[in-house]
Amino acid sequence: MEQLMEIGQIVNTYGIKGFLKVNPFTDNINRFEDLDSIYIQTKKDLEIFKIEEVKYSKNMVLLKLKGIDDINIAENYRNCYIKINRDDAVKLPQDTYFIVDLLNMEVITEEGEKLGYIFDVYPTGSNDIYVVRNDEGKQVLLPAIGQVIKKVDTKSKKMIVHLLAGLI
Repeated sequence: MEQLMEIGQIVNTYGIKGFLKVNPFTDNINRFEDLDSIYIQTKKDLEIFKIEEVKYSKNMVLLKLKGIDDINIAENYRNCYIKINRDDAVKLPQDTYFIVDLLNMEVITEEGEKLGYIFDVYPTGSNDIYVVRNDEGKQVLLPAIGQVIKKVDTKSKKMIVHLLAGLI
């Protein structure tokens, strides 16, 4: 499993004092308030920053980080990704998984037929949809519901599924 997890992308600057405008990759954007520090993945390095202040604007998070004190410095981090240690991640309820742990997971039917690997996850509101792609590029869309998803093993990166009529 990945030790660092992406929780957002810096999409712009905000104001002249060095705030970063972040598109959060989390269901609860208030979770940034619980963090002391974050990592920013630049093209060259992985840099760690202490969080000084958290604000919100619409569905975006505005972060003020120690050492980024003006718009010119902030501009250097546009389009970079924000990461945190897995230990700092929120605790998930049972049968709930981080998307990073599902991506590239092998998907096998109860009968032992390999369907492919999870390529993407689409949130739909009621339940997520797992996009499974095989080696030939054929895709299967699987709803993340108990009738379909029978077993998920994040350590071995395998998922066992039951195919309902009409899914394939």
